[in-house]
Amino acid sequence: MKQQDEVVLLATCSAYPDGDEDGAELVDALAAQGIEGRWVTWDDSSIDWAEYLVVLRSTWDYTLRRAEFLTWTRSVRRLANPYEVVVWNSDKTYLRDLASAGVPIVPTEWVTPELPVELPTGGEYVIKPSVGAGSRGAGRFTPEDTLIARAHIDSLHAARRTVMIQPYIEAVDTIGETALIYIDGRFSHAVGKGPLLPPGTVHGVGERTLYAEETITLREATDEELAVGTGIVSMLTARFGAPLLYTRVDLLPGADGPVLVELELTEPSLFLGYGPGSADLLAVAIAARG
Repeated sequence: MKQQDEVVLLATCSAYPDGDEDGAELVDALAAQGIEGRWVTWDDSSIDWAEYLVVLRSTWDYTLRRAEFLTWTRSVRRLANPYEVVVWNSDKTYLRDLASAGVPIVPTEWVTPELPVELPTGGEYVIKPSVGAGSRGAGRFTPEDTLIARAHIDSLHAARRTVMIQPYIEAVDTIGETALIYIDGRFSHAVGKGPLLPPGTVHGVGERTLYAEETITLREATDEELAVGTGIVSMLTARFGAPLLYTRVDLLPGADGPVLVELELTEPSLFLGYGPGSADLLAVAIAARG
């Protein structure tokens, strides 16, 4: 073991002062690299952020304070993932860029507050804000739910938020979602995520929680899923000039193959407990950036 003479700040939010479920495992893995992993809240003004490498982790309240969060991330001299990644990835309009580059995404309509809204008339659909995390503000509706769906859109637009409207992919109820985790540009492991949204409900309304509780299982990614994920990671490396510290590619089972529902580059859960050795891989990658 190296002599522990380095400190890396692991940025979180006040609701999770010790990080997410991976917190203790990541701290132990960093210690094996001679690094003290110190959990700090991102809005702690007493910290001299210029002195440290800062790794974004469970900063899950940023969606409620995005402008403030982006101002802070821009001020951090050594940040992983870096500011230019965060500003792009923290608004899901990035999906348009990926679709233009040929990435298969869930069909999406974006509606800004000044535009009229036409709701789908056939099949279930999902409404969510373009800036959001942990499924907060996401709702699942049927064509019969017009009144509550429009009320949800009105509440998002009143807050000057862009709305996303997507078809609900029914295979999620049986197959679930696949999350591919990449560390330093290399595939680490995959997990399966169960369905989250009951029909006719919106997650997070009137609740204090910053994310929806998920059913997580270890999953073996298919060749088709890995092809999509690896292609996205290659695009990201080209776009930002180097492999990112971490990337999570969330895929749904589309009719013609896997489709991207979200690309998590800002503060994703990495489910390190499901990937043997993944905490060590992340710690090594952090150490290389120190």
